[in-house]
Amino acid sequence: MFTGLIEEIGFLDKVTSQKSGGQLIIQANAIQEGTKLGDSIAVNGVCLTVTNLTQNSFTADVMPETLKLSNLGQLQKGSPVHLERAMAANGRFGGHMVSGHIDGTGTIRGKKQEGNAIRLFIGAPENLLSQIIQKGSIAIDGVSLTVISVDKEQFSVGIIPHTSTQTTLLNKRIGDQVNLETDIVSKYIQRYLEKNESKQEKTLTLDFLRNSGF
Repeated sequence: MFTGLIEEIGFLDKVTSQKSGGQLIIQANAIQEGTKLGDSIAVNGVCLTVTNLTQNSFTADVMPETLKLSNLGQLQKGSPVHLERAMAANGRFGGHMVSGHIDGTGTIRGKKQEGNAIRLFIGAPENLLSQIIQKGSIAIDGVSLTVISVDKEQFSVGIIPHTSTQTTLLNKRIGDQVNLETDIVSKYIQRYLEKNESKQEKTLTLDFLRNSGF
């Protein structure tokens, strides 16, 4: 389990991608502290297992399904990646519950300056948008963010100055893909509605959740 608070930006040193899977070697400086073989590290929000560890890098295997659902297969040597170690049981929970299991990818559609923040617009498939609610949480490339708006084609989030300096999100260009993990609570609620064949409006809003007893 992760929190969506990025600890370090690492850089891809080597990537091998095949139909049978792939392997990433990532250069990093701080993420290795306290890390052991077999530990989990979120790379752009994808939970990966450390298979080799050096003073300034770590290696992780990537399954075919992960390459299919995420943007890891598009990385090239030198690409920056967000890194976060699994949450310690005695640590502070500063973001939201992030499993590291990517639901799919979205596409950067636009950026808009709003005061001291920049609003990022991201297009996503309908099945993911149905799990996103206004003022809810979402992980974008592993970064925990609050949803500002959502419609049938896209959603938006705000990037404050601190987030812009600690992540690579504002370096993304229009058309770039990002990994998305929707809020785990929204997934359970959607599953509940589908199982009970609710005839109520399926759009998730805070008022809808209150009226449904959540």
